[in-house]
Amino acid sequence: MNPFSRFCLIVLSIFCLLFLNSAVWSSDKEAPHWSYEGAMGPEHWGDLFPECKGKSQSPIDIHSPFTGDADALAVNYKPSPLKIINNGHSIQINYAPGSSMTIHEKKYELVQFHFHKPSEEEINGQAKAMVIHLVHKSEDGKLAVIGVLVNEGKANEAIQTLWSNLPKEEGKESSVTSVTINVSNLLPSDLSYYHYVGSLTTPPCTEGVDFFILKNPIEMSKAQIAAFPYAKNARPVQPLNGRKIEESKTK
Repeated sequence: MNPFSRFCLIVLSIFCLLFLNSAVWSSDKEAPHWSYEGAMGPEHWGDLFPECKGKSQSPIDIHSPFTGDADALAVNYKPSPLKIINNGHSIQINYAPGSSMTIHEKKYELVQFHFHKPSEEEINGQAKAMVIHLVHKSEDGKLAVIGVLVNEGKANEAIQTLWSNLPKEEGKESSVTSVTINVSNLLPSDLSYYHYVGSLTTPPCTEGVDFFILKNPIEMSKAQIAAFPYAKNARPVQPLNGRKIEESKTK
């Protein structure tokens, strides 16, 4: 190869590398972001994430008439080391393997739980102070969420443990080796629920998620609710579009 050809090959290689790097950078810059207000708020999610325009979206307003007589919900939650993260949209606790819920003889492993303020689900048109979403996943990849509604009331010891260990940095998981939590302490004694099929309540709004919203709220104090670092991080209720809401068997 003569010197001129070698020079042309080197120039072409440099150009290709610069083009590829530019393409990767542009792709990263153009990745859609979202928020709970403004131009990236919930009313615009469908423009960024097509499935957010789906017909089976969450959350919903839960009201009668109810159908069926759904099976009882069984949970088997164990203690977990505290792994907590402020992900920029909520406070999320990543749970250790080995805890699960069972419904219709199908088992779902608890993966994480997180908080919304006010509650995303409404009961007869009324939101609660907050809601805790316990996210579970089955072996075949199906998602199931238990929703624990929160009323303002007395202080909650389990919540205080979490709030006392809130991460100082956003986006970085904090492992608190000296603290163990048990999500059972965030549940009411009666696990009666409303059930419907919906979606993730945050983008990409993936559908096919089973929701089990517990009828009986727990309590957090006014100060604990105020200490949650997000003033509002709840998606508005979505149309039911003919979906049925089941009510669990009574005790």
